Amino acid sequence: MRVSPGHFEGRIAREGIPFVTLALLFLLLCLALFRGWGLVSVLLPAFVLNFFRNPRRSVPEGKDLILSPADGKIVKSEQDPGTGRWKVGIFMNVFDVHLNRIPVTGTVESIEYIPGAFFNADMDKASEHNERNILVLSTERGDRISMTQVAGLVARRIVCYAEPSDRLEAGTLFGLIRFGSRVDLDLPERTSVRVRLGDRVKGGESIIGTFSE
Repeated sequence: MRVSPGHFEGRIAREGIPFVTLALLFLLLCLALFRGWGLVSVLLPAFVLNFFRNPRRSVPEGKDLILSPADGKIVKSEQDPGTGRWKVGIFMNVFDVHLNRIPVTGTVESIEYIPGAFFNADMDKASEHNERNILVLSTERGDRISMTQVAGLVARRIVCYAEPSDRLEAGTLFGLIRFGSRVDLDLPERTSVRVRLGDRVKGGESIIGTFSE
């Protein structure tokens, strides 16, 4: 199924509509049966609406920019001593936007889904052992980067609408991870990384780094 704007039109991601509907039905049931106590159940639909929200983002323009693929906190930003490639990890808690965006304009070379465990996504071992989906992109100038959607302790569903040979613009929404997760970037050695541990970033808007000449 090809990526199209229709997958994510509106202020709520399409994938979240069934969850929002169930949460609202639960709210109505509680109000009908428990009256005053039913007001507590407002928290559930509020949480679900917040989780699947799809805020508008201003995608920055500029040559060789690498955008954040997700909202969250930088939990890894280091250069591999063996390969020289940069590893950047972004942890999304349950209050972050969970829609994922393409970090650079390019063509999807491959997509690989790997079943796995469900460790807490802010731990490094989650990147190696958790259920994950690896998307490899190649840019027009020949750079190759990989982006990995990693399931977390609570997240049990990775959604990716992109397919091999898709050409996608930077900032394009292409998928999501439900209820707490992580996205890892594997970047070329000549990348100039701008983020540090603890930084907060926004998908499709914050700049992770740039490709150096």
